[in-house]
Amino acid sequence: MTKYFFIILTSITFTTNYFANSKYNVIEVLPYGDTIGYNFVNEPLFYEESWDTLAQANFWKQIMQFDPDSCLINIAETRQILCKESYIKWQAQTEAEKETYKDSIRDLFCLKDSTRIYVTKGRSDFYDVRGVFKSIDKAVEVFEIMEVDPWYAQAILLIESPNKIQYSKVGAYGPFQLMKSVARKYGLRVDGVIDERKDFVKSAMGAARLLKKTAIPEAKKILVSQQLKYDENDLWFKLFVLHIYHAGSGNVHGVVKVIQPAQGGMELIRSMWQTEYGKFKNASQNYSQVALASYMLLDELIWHECEYIYQCNENNTEMGQFKAKPCIPEMNPIFFVKVDTEFLEPLTH
Repeated sequence: MTKYFFIILTSITFTTNYFANSKYNVIEVLPYGDTIGYNFVNEPLFYEESWDTLAQANFWKQIMQFDPDSCLINIAETRQILCKESYIKWQAQTEAEKETYKDSIRDLFCLKDSTRIYVTKGRSDFYDVRGVFKSIDKAVEVFEIMEVDPWYAQAILLIESPNKIQYSKVGAYGPFQLMKSVARKYGLRVDGVIDERKDFVKSAMGAARLLKKTAIPEAKKILVSQQLKYDENDLWFKLFVLHIYHAGSGNVHGVVKVIQPAQGGMELIRSMWQTEYGKFKNASQNYSQVALASYMLLDELIWHECEYIYQCNENNTEMGQFKAKPCIPEMNPIFFVKVDTEFLEPLTH
């Protein structure tokens, strides 16, 4: 595998016109020995608000790196990992044997009989952070031009892994997984001859319009209807918008009415992970969890494969240069990532 070394520029004063006056947290990553930079979106609230410590995010982070021949036995409500197993061996069992195994797990961990146990197989065959690297750069540029926070482009691409363009079970297609009706509504040609959803730039433009004209306004409308305060720059608000992008505003509104939250924030998002309404079920609950997990993987990819970090912002016009290894968190708190190198060993039973 090719080894990359990166220089990270946190300045928003880029050589490209698109980012010269960016109002978003765009960073530029320059591969060592190359003259072409790649743009990404930094999200400081991710670590400041401890989203990286949530069990669900770390669960999906492991699943995204796991071989599909393996699986994690976990508690459905909390995504607490109980053990690791061979998925091939799991599938070879009868349904009765699977239930017996789950009962033994409940007994071993002193869980209630009603505790739902999930068996989730590895998805490294689908999620490919390295493969989506260059695609994010192109999408960030498109979203910036469309005046939509490019954080959404980055999150959606990391979730959908556009290097593997394929149809979803419900008919969504392309790097931004747009449905036919949605794509047509937002300017794409989709008919028996041409399907512009597979065109990266046009698909990105359609997704940007969907967010700008529907998902973000609907998110605001739902929160206002529940008298919940919000800030568009808050990470929880962006995750809330992602749920609307994936499940539709009607389903998300229904979930919120079931929850009846007293305020927005992380607790609202976590409650959505536990609540069903209409078509807002397991896949929809997982959507923002995967977004958080994929952000961690992207951040680690950038951090661990960089040689130098150059830091600059609006309040500090002088460039600072630091060695990336060994990392000193006090010198670079924005990009410091606590990497969990330990892995849960399988339990014998």
